[in-house]
Amino acid sequence: MTSDSGNSQMDILIVGGGMIGSALALGLSRQGWQVGLIEGATAAELVAPAAPATDVNDFEPRVSAISLASQRLLDELGAWRRVQGSRHCGYRQMTVWDGDGTGRIHFDAAELHASSLGTIVENRSIVRALFEELADSGVTLFDGVRVKAWHGRDGVELEDGRRLNARLVVGADGALSRLRQWSGLATREWDYDQQAIVCTVRTRQSHRYTAWQRFSPTGPLAFLPLLNEAGDDHFCSIVWSQDTLEAKRLMALDTEAFRQALGVAIEQQLGEVLEVSGRFAFPLRQRHAKDYVTDGLALVGDAAHTIHPLAGQGANLGYGDVRALLEELARAKARNLSPDDALVLARYQRRRKGENLTMMAAMEGFKQLFARDELPVRWLRNTGMRWFEKLAPLKKQIAARAMGVTD
Repeated sequence: MTSDSGNSQMDILIVGGGMIGSALALGLSRQGWQVGLIEGATAAELVAPAAPATDVNDFEPRVSAISLASQRLLDELGAWRRVQGSRHCGYRQMTVWDGDGTGRIHFDAAELHASSLGTIVENRSIVRALFEELADSGVTLFDGVRVKAWHGRDGVELEDGRRLNARLVVGADGALSRLRQWSGLATREWDYDQQAIVCTVRTRQSHRYTAWQRFSPTGPLAFLPLLNEAGDDHFCSIVWSQDTLEAKRLMALDTEAFRQALGVAIEQQLGEVLEVSGRFAFPLRQRHAKDYVTDGLALVGDAAHTIHPLAGQGANLGYGDVRALLEELARAKARNLSPDDALVLARYQRRRKGENLTMMAAMEGFKQLFARDELPVRWLRNTGMRWFEKLAPLKKQIAARAMGVTD
């Protein structure tokens, strides 16, 4: 990777060097494209090593549940071995239950002859691993600067006044993508009227390498297992999605009151919650671009779609976008086509749009199902969960699909 070398003309320019954009840049460079990557943070900040975690405040609050399919992609890019050299926790089991009933579903990696269902990783560890790998690539990095404007075929303008041109610009600039807005790509979106509270906790009992999720009418609570460098298995990252008024009430509690409320909400599955880190809350909104591509522009990851965090599939959908776009652009390279070829971009959109919409619809269905508190609905919901738990083949099929091992 080189810092800005004065080269303002590239094949492909990626805006956003997070988990998705940096992976795409690395993959495209390996294919032989001339790639530029624009990132607001500096490379030095992104590759700075994390301090060892000795208490709950040493973990990054933002984590992702990386599926086996996403792990394969990161492994092919050379980054997964670096992730494995940092803090991470593979989870072998998952337990989901209805807080207002008796329905409970349990998934076990052993049933799929796998070592884990996925891996919980701090987001910064993935970005660091990718940027370490990018250091030995041909990607031209424009770091510590943001995009001021997109001028279509006339390229992008940076805040420092530089103008960059590329045959294809890729927006990997997140849920509030300015590239998406400047391009006029419309979205379908709605507010969930919920907020997600995130923090790190330490519990009296081991998390047992299990992801725990309890549903309630006001929203789901997830305890995702973490490990520190010493192998302490009493840390978890929590994502507590609650209706906005309830979320605000919980955020207003002092640390001790919140700690106790959290223990009650998870039904003491891991014993007493002993410590809680600083808390963060962010509003939840479903968003999906009606089109992922337009003339000379493609969207990936959260710039194209955002999803409720209840299934932890946001990053994996983004890596699915990366995989598909890499494959389509590799095919274009082999056929000596331009990266902005309309048919190439249309194939990318066709491959990803249906799958992303299917997952988003499923998550919306789950959210609506567990938000209903009427007695007949609760009875049907819990009966269905107990029925599903007994259907081993169906459970395996759904778990395998979530893991990305169906092929």
